[in-house]
Amino acid sequence: MKNLISLEYLKTVTHCFNIKKQEVVHVNVLIITNLFPYKENPSAGIFLTKRLALYESLGVKAKTISLALQDADSGIRLLKRLIKRWENTPIEKLGNVQYEPVFLTRGSWELLRYAIGLRRRLINESIETLLERTISYLSKVEEKFDLIHAHGMYASIIYSLVPAGLIAKRVSEKLNVPYIVSLHGNDVNKYMKQKNLRLVYVETLERASKCIFVSNALLERAKSYGYSGKNAVVIPNGYDPEIFKPIDKDETRKRLGIYKEGYKYVGFVGNLIPVKRADKLGEIFKYVNQECAKTIFIVVGDGYLRKKIEKQTKGLEIVFTGRVQQEKVAEYMNAMDVMVLPSRSEGFGAVVIEAQACGTCVVGSNSGGIPEAIGFEEYVVEEGKNFEKRFAKKVIEVLKKGYDSNTLIKRAKSFTWEEIVKREIDLYSETVGDVK
Repeated sequence: MKNLISLEYLKTVTHCFNIKKQEVVHVNVLIITNLFPYKENPSAGIFLTKRLALYESLGVKAKTISLALQDADSGIRLLKRLIKRWENTPIEKLGNVQYEPVFLTRGSWELLRYAIGLRRRLINESIETLLERTISYLSKVEEKFDLIHAHGMYASIIYSLVPAGLIAKRVSEKLNVPYIVSLHGNDVNKYMKQKNLRLVYVETLERASKCIFVSNALLERAKSYGYSGKNAVVIPNGYDPEIFKPIDKDETRKRLGIYKEGYKYVGFVGNLIPVKRADKLGEIFKYVNQECAKTIFIVVGDGYLRKKIEKQTKGLEIVFTGRVQQEKVAEYMNAMDVMVLPSRSEGFGAVVIEAQACGTCVVGSNSGGIPEAIGFEEYVVEEGKNFEKRFAKKVIEVLKKGYDSNTLIKRAKSFTWEEIVKREIDLYSETVGDVK
C-alpha cells in the first residue's frame, strides 16, 4: 500500500509553528464547548469526552462548560416533537467526565430571527447573555485558570447558538488568560463560509493564542475564508485502543448473528444525513451487489434518512443497527471487510482510524480531511461525475484483491487518544509558558 500522507507529516504542526516535546507542566484549563453528549445520544462529542477522561492522569486539571439551549415556549417544544432531529438535552456527567451546562434560552422568536437570516445580530445579543451567565458560574467555583480551550465554532439554532470560541475570547478578556480554539469540521465548512459570520470568526481565530485544526484540509478551508493561519496547528482526533482493536472477523460475525459462509461484508458508520452522503448509500450498495451478490451490508448509526435508505436497499441483505455504544461499533467494524465513508464534507473522519485499528480497510471520498485520515491514495475516490458508480467499483476492487490488515493496524497506533492528548498538552505547556 502506498502512503498518501506520512505519519511524520500528521505529527507536525503546520504553518510556522512547531510543538517541542517538553516536560509536562500542571495546567488548570477551562474548557468551553459546543460539542457535548446529550441524553438522546451520549456518543455526541465523544472525541471531547475521551480527551477529558485522560487529562488528570497527564497533569491537566479541567473544568468543562457546555453551551446549551433551553426551550422557552410551547411552540419550540411542539416543533421538537415534530422534528425528531432536535436532540439537545445535555448530559452533565458521563463516566468520570463532568460537564457543566450554561443555558441560553431559545424561543419561537429566536427561531424566526435565525430562519430569516438575522443570525449575526442574534448571536451578538446572545453572547452578552451567555457571557454574563458564564462569568456568574465561574465566580462560584473560585478557581484560577491558566488557559481557556474552546471546542467548536458552531452557530446552530438546534444545538448551540453561540460559537464556543466567541465566549472563550470574551472570557479570556475578562480573566486575562490566553485562549485556544479547536475546529472540528462543520464549524468551518458550514458556518464560517457564511458571509454574515465570517468576519467575527476570523477575528476570533486570529486573536487566539493557537488554533487547532483536525486536518490540514480544514485549515486550508479556513484560510480560504480569510484566516491567516499564523497561529495554526494540526492535531487530528484519535481512538480508544481498548475498544477499537482487531478481533477475528468470522467469530465476530457469528457473535453478532450475521455470519454466512462465503459472504463479503460492507458497512457504513455514521449519522444518516446528507453531509455523510447517506442519501446515496443505497445506490452505492446496489452497484456493489451487482458484482458481488454474496454481500451483507451493515449500516451503523441513525438519522432522518434511514427510512429512505431502507426503501433504496429493499431486496439487499442489509442490517440496520441504529445507534449503538462504541464497544458495539467496534464489533461491527471488525465484522466488515470494507467500511465506506463517501462524505461530501468531513473535518477529519475519526471513524477511519477506528476501523483501521480493527484491521478493516476504509474506502472514502477525497472530501475534506478524509484522505489524511485514510493515508493510502488507492482507497480514496475523487469527487465528480458518476461518483457513486466509481466509488462502488473501488469497493469491489478491494473486496476482490484484499489488503494487508497489519499495515492498517500499525498505522492507527499513532492516533491513540493518549498520543493525541499528549500533543495537545505540549501545546498547553508552551502557550502558558509564553504568557508567563
